[in-house]
Amino acid sequence: MSNIPLKEILKEKEEMRMDYKKILTIQDISCVGQCSLTVALPILSACGIETAILPSAVLSTHTAGFKGYTFRDLTDDIPKIKDHWVSEGIKFSAIYTGYLGSEKQIEYICDIFAETLTDDGVKVVDPAMADNGKLYPGFDEAYVEAMKKLCAAADYVVPNITEACFLTGEEFKETYDREYIDALLNGLLKIGCKNVILTGVSYQEGKTGVVVLENGEYSYYEHEKLPNSCHGTGDIYASAFVGALVRGKDAYNAAKIAADYTVECIKATAKEDNHWYGAAFEPQLEKLINSLK
Repeated sequence: MSNIPLKEILKEKEEMRMDYKKILTIQDISCVGQCSLTVALPILSACGIETAILPSAVLSTHTAGFKGYTFRDLTDDIPKIKDHWVSEGIKFSAIYTGYLGSEKQIEYICDIFAETLTDDGVKVVDPAMADNGKLYPGFDEAYVEAMKKLCAAADYVVPNITEACFLTGEEFKETYDREYIDALLNGLLKIGCKNVILTGVSYQEGKTGVVVLENGEYSYYEHEKLPNSCHGTGDIYASAFVGALVRGKDAYNAAKIAADYTVECIKATAKEDNHWYGAAFEPQLEKLINSLK
């Protein structure tokens, strides 16, 4: 039996009911592989948020390490789905975008922002297009230019350092200092980004972290840098950040919660034999839920 008074339990349930938000996340479905929508949907739902999805494409698996995967582009379906939502008066408290397949999709997303977000809704863009100094296969400078416009339309952007370099034109560096990070942040502000969550920022060996620039204020959350990495951790991080943000956490605390949760997922994956295709995030969801209380 719980020792919490019934009055407090009822009050907490009432607060959750009044704050029951509806979010839309737009990214691809990789049916197997623990990334994109198969990560975002369960994490956002675990955060207590009603989650709608808009798949940009459907793949049998993700593209990192699997061979012969299937791919179906859903670009032409996006405006039709949006038009139906508009006709039904469907609105979202937040919209969160991940991996998008083309400039045309980005153009459609801008329309979705304009027509399906509530007046006080929040737009979060993860410009999932690059890592380790390189663009993902299939992306080019035209895509980068389109992504700049989407980032400028967002309230929060969640790039890694590589993505920030492509968005700002700064040279990619593996070793850097605070001055270099400030140049990236200023470059993102110049293209119209309002608030920035810059991931994978490491100022010292054995440590990494996330820089938060919200309303012009800089803060940094540092945590241990693990020796192993996992596919899909960027999606895990962004989804947990959005979930915490929509649940009412400020950007710094949402970034901290997301970082701690992602670290736990990586640690759990290291214990699993042959789990090379993703991160074991599901067994750690209880820790994420508890961190939001």
